Amino acid sequence: MPTEQAPLGILGGTFDPIHYAHLRLAQEAADALSLPRVRFIPAGQPAHRAAPQASGAHRLAMVQAALAGLPQFECDAAEVSSTAPSYTVPTLERLRGELGADRPLVLIMGADAFLGLASWHRWRELFALAHIALATRPGYVLAEQALPAELAAELAQRQCLPAALAQQAAGGIARFEMTALDISATAVREQIRTARSPRFLVPEPVLDYIEAHSLYR
Repeated sequence: MPTEQAPLGILGGTFDPIHYAHLRLAQEAADALSLPRVRFIPAGQPAHRAAPQASGAHRLAMVQAALAGLPQFECDAAEVSSTAPSYTVPTLERLRGELGADRPLVLIMGADAFLGLASWHRWRELFALAHIALATRPGYVLAEQALPAELAAELAQRQCLPAALAQQAAGGIARFEMTALDISATAVREQIRTARSPRFLVPEPVLDYIEAHSLYR
């Protein structure tokens, strides 16, 4: 299948800063779900969390530095340059306008984010725009009883095998296991704030950028 028609992975986030757990999530999703490319989309004004500590320009530059030399990964700068709040459905609508109605889009998210999906802006419309790739830790069981009833119903109806994601443009939910890496942007920022080194938690080009611009101090 030509790359321009193959499923495209979508990984959004504040990336404040981007770190190795983000990259590993993208890599394992690509491997498990046969995604030739994964697009990272830094949020401009995230709607569901506090404002990022680093500016959009800095966060975008760090993502670009982290992805340099990794041809399977690409960076989308559109959200950072927008003044509107970053909501997932409008982002996917923009991508549909760019990529067409037929290309499979695969929104990558962790189990914690999925548990809160029913609180997202226009969340039911997600399924008409993209598949969901649900990352869980090895041995983790996502109990449908713990989900809101409306979300449990969607999961029961839409669960599919990874191979099915290439067969239609949107609407499926495929699970995959990912290596548990206890790395968070909050922990990285705290290490920097307290004059400890986050080396080996973030890629070297990102660390160089943080030091060069005195971020998170």
